[in-house]
Amino acid sequence: MLTQIKKNASRRKQTRAVMDVEGIYQRIQLGILERRLLPGAKLAEERLAEVTGVSRTKIRQVLARLAHEQIVTLIPNRGAYVAQPTVEEACEMFEARRLLEPPLVAKLCGQATPEDVAVLRRHLAEEKEAREQDDLRRIIRLSGLFHIHLVDMVAGGFLARAIRELTSLTCLIITLYDSPTASACPQNEHSDLVDLIEAGDAEGAHRLMLEHLTHIEHSLNLKGAQPLEPDFDELFAH
Repeated sequence: MLTQIKKNASRRKQTRAVMDVEGIYQRIQLGILERRLLPGAKLAEERLAEVTGVSRTKIRQVLARLAHEQIVTLIPNRGAYVAQPTVEEACEMFEARRLLEPPLVAKLCGQATPEDVAVLRRHLAEEKEAREQDDLRRIIRLSGLFHIHLVDMVAGGFLARAIRELTSLTCLIITLYDSPTASACPQNEHSDLVDLIEAGDAEGAHRLMLEHLTHIEHSLNLKGAQPLEPDFDELFAH
C-alpha cells in the first residue's frame, strides 16, 4: 500500500513537471470558473511552482498575463491575488457583455450548422446532469462554457478572448455578490437560446441574450465573500 502511494505521488510529480505555461493559465481560469479559487485568494509563486513543477519565472509569466486580463491583482511586495471586482466594475463588465454577446448570438442564428446545434444540445445535457447531481462546481463551469461555445462558433481572435476573460471575471463577480449556492445562470434560458438558434430567430436570440445577461446581473445581492485558502494540490491534480 505504501509503495503504491509513493508511486502515485511520483507519477503526479512527473505529470506536473511537464505542465506548460498555457496549461497552468487554463487551470487557474478553470479554478475560478469552478469557484475553487475565490476572490482575494493569494496565488503564491513558490506554492504554484511547487505543485506545477515549473520555475517561478514561468509562474510570473502566467500571473502577469492574468493581471493584464484583470483576473489577478499584483500588489508590490505582497504578491498576486485573485481579483475582487467592485460593484462599479461588475456593472461595467455586464454592460460590456450586453454589448458583445447579443449581436454575436444573433449572427450565429444565421450561420449555425446542424453540427453546431448538436454540440450545444450535448452541452445542455451535461448542464442538466450536473444540476441533477447538484454538482455546483460543474454547474458553474458549464454555465460559463456555454457562453464561450456560442462565441467560439461565430468569432475568433479578439472577440473570443474577450468573452473568455469576461466570463472568468463574471464568475468572480457572482462569487462575491451572489448567493454561494446559486448558479445565477438558469438552464431554461440556455435551452431557449439554443431553440432560437436552431430556428434561425436572430431577433429573438438577441433579445433573450440581453434578458439573460440582465437577469444574471440582477441576481447580485452585493454581499461580499471571505476568501478561502486555495487547495492548489487539488487544482493541479491530474
